[in-house]
Amino acid sequence: MAIHEREESELVKIRDLNKYSRRVNTTVKVVSVTEPREVSSRIDQSSHRVAEALVGDETGSIYLTLWDDAIDEIKEDQTLKIKNAYVNLFRGSMRLNLGRFGSYEQVEKAPFEKVNLDNNLSSKLFEEGSGQGGFGRERRFGGRSRRRY
Repeated sequence: MAIHEREESELVKIRDLNKYSRRVNTTVKVVSVTEPREVSSRIDQSSHRVAEALVGDETGSIYLTLWDDAIDEIKEDQTLKIKNAYVNLFRGSMRLNLGRFGSYEQVEKAPFEKVNLDNNLSSKLFEEGSGQGGFGRERRFGGRSRRRY
């Protein structure tokens, strides 16, 4: 198998992503891009712009988080080859992220006709965290139930 063929076979379809997906390589079409908003870094309080692009293939769609310069580079109707992305949860909703090690490049033509908007993975809600503990939740101690405050 040639290197190019091996790379193509490793492409993931959007429907196959889950909240644990890592090292995601896929080809998607950009459906829409939201207006950017300003956020402050929790680490150094520096200001950043963030937006989301609804991207997808023939199997489904998901929001791709865009930071700073990527917001100006990614436009509606572009086809992107995404490499080494990952999925995380933002407010219980799946998002595709490039992070520090991910990348994208624009390609001429999508290998599919239409984006499947009916299977939007970002519209499904997941519980974040382990679901244990928390204010006002009951926990079991030695067979008894105690209320935490």
